[in-house]
Amino acid sequence: MPRMDANLSADTRLTGEQRRVLLSAESGLRDLPWRQTRDPWAVLVAEIMLQQTQVARAEHRWVAFLKRFPTTAACAEAPLSELLEEWAGLGYPRRARNLQLTAIQVESNGGVIPNRLEDLLTLPGVGPYTARAVLAFAFEQDAAIVDTNLGRILARRAGRPLGRAEAQAQADAWLPSGQSWAWNQALLDIGALRCRPQAPVCTGCPVRRTCAWARASWPAPDPAAGSAAVSTRQAKFEGSARQARGRLLRAVQQGTVAPLGLSAAAGLEGQADAQARARAVADSLVNDGLLELDGAGNWVIAGTTPKP
Repeated sequence: MPRMDANLSADTRLTGEQRRVLLSAESGLRDLPWRQTRDPWAVLVAEIMLQQTQVARAEHRWVAFLKRFPTTAACAEAPLSELLEEWAGLGYPRRARNLQLTAIQVESNGGVIPNRLEDLLTLPGVGPYTARAVLAFAFEQDAAIVDTNLGRILARRAGRPLGRAEAQAQADAWLPSGQSWAWNQALLDIGALRCRPQAPVCTGCPVRRTCAWARASWPAPDPAAGSAAVSTRQAKFEGSARQARGRLLRAVQQGTVAPLGLSAAAGLEGQADAQARARAVADSLVNDGLLELDGAGNWVIAGTTPKP
């Protein structure tokens, strides 16, 4: 699990706060499957999957996905329909398409996932957090991640909302050199289990002594509200375009969808402007590279129409 210096208590480079955070990792991190590997592809798949999927839902699906697509080569060569089949139920299926586009790009450049930030950021669907997570968790480079959990910790520790650049700068300055893997994993667990959005568990938190919000007795408003990287409540799913996209994509996975059946396939039949709304949903899936029109004008999974 964590790869840490066994002599944390004797390491004079560490502040007391850094030592407490690292010791919290040493005493026990969540047993998550992606923490057992340093394979860059496996780590990247985990990070893409975790972008908008809860840990509990992602654990078994990550294992299944990698069993089917264990390498970038396997992912690059597979029909998109197979990736979407494996991704079904996880939501935001364009992530599966981005993973395939990434695999194709990696294979075209020698089959090696890059280990530099600027190169990782050229991969489809890979942003600053995901790129730094790959550096930290696959390559164990000094890279400080800022996701919603870390963003919440940083804002509360500072006692005020932070802008994106400031949050990243504070994370970079806080990171102890040579401890990136354990440090980031420890903070992820602190954010998920202690520094929660609601009812944080501050007693025993290794950041408690240096947390400005806690030291001030948790005044309202919560500094994490509106701070960089801290997620907000999603819009209602029922009746949304996201729901219609999911329904249409599932329908097309079962077979071609003709124009006359488009609104029904998207679950919009009988609603005002159903056909126009369904067409907008279909267009969005085409733009994301998930669907395409075949020669007869029916919607099919992208990549399945025979090339002329």
